[in-house]
Amino acid sequence: MTGSDRVTPQELRFERLLDAPIEKVWRFLIEPNLRARWFMGGPTEPVVGGKLGLTMNHDRLSDDDVPVPERFASHVGASWAERITRIEPPHLLSFTWDEGKAGEVTIELAEENGKTRLVLTHSGLRGRDDAENFGSGWHSHLAALERRIRGDGVANFWALHAEAEAAMQKALGKEG
Repeated sequence: MTGSDRVTPQELRFERLLDAPIEKVWRFLIEPNLRARWFMGGPTEPVVGGKLGLTMNHDRLSDDDVPVPERFASHVGASWAERITRIEPPHLLSFTWDEGKAGEVTIELAEENGKTRLVLTHSGLRGRDDAENFGSGWHSHLAALERRIRGDGVANFWALHAEAEAAMQKALGKEG
């Protein structure tokens, strides 16, 4: 986690400075094939009310041949769509999570000296379990995005995820 990150049982806020122009980062949010390299791909209707398709192919996030941890294996291939609630290319994308039952995710992008400041806020969490679960996910996916943006590989996504889980437990006051 960075010093500007904030984790509470109700809200997550992650901030990253990415070494790429805003247009490139925006493409990694909107274009399904690029989004699938760090998060989840799926059909996208980039308009308010449009669908943001998400397919959980986390078995493909590592460049090396890394097995999916058993507790996540049953989720591989799961597919659904969330609803885009706000979109202002190339600066803002907001969408529901679990049809709004698990809040809303807002990703803001701002240009900063040829780089892009990304701020991801997941609000409306239902408590500590959501914060730990989604926080671990967002933290590890953003680490993968940083590497992909730089043109580096992601040797083992699950190692990033394990680090993120430990960071979330520490941030929430629960050493694991």
